[in-house]
Amino acid sequence: MSSAHRVGGKVITFGENVNTDVIIPGRYLVSIDPAELAEHAFEPLGPEVQARLRASDIVVAGRNFGCGSAREQAATCLIGAGIKAVVAASFSRVFFRNAINTGLVAVESPAAAEAASDGGEMWVDYDQGVVETGGQTFAFSPYPEVLREILADGGLIPHLMANSGGAR
Repeated sequence: MSSAHRVGGKVITFGENVNTDVIIPGRYLVSIDPAELAEHAFEPLGPEVQARLRASDIVVAGRNFGCGSAREQAATCLIGAGIKAVVAASFSRVFFRNAINTGLVAVESPAAAEAASDGGEMWVDYDQGVVETGGQTFAFSPYPEVLREILADGGLIPHLMANSGGAR
């Protein structure tokens, strides 16, 4: 699989209903700095989980990832921690949109999420609509062109700035 829209690497897995309060506790929402937020990503789960997160590239989870409060810092802290994509059985719609808007790939693929192994590898091609893990390939609906452009530009604000024709 080769594409300009391919991301992947080492996987860290989580279960279902991962709440934004677990992803980034509310007391840290005064920051918008990805690196600072990353220091507190998954803090309620302890330092061992935080260390594993920082050594990973892909978060994989069950149903309803990113449920709870609508906070873009939940996606921002994952980017700050070096996460390139989240693959889940399903997402909170607000988390999914916040992920795209901040430049984080978010793919809904129940079969790929089920097949992933903690510490294994996963590769996502969001242009082709393919996830590879454990020697298996899973198809998902490719992102529409505008979402691919937003991700390629690093998020919604950079995308709007790049396409504004210099207007401010």
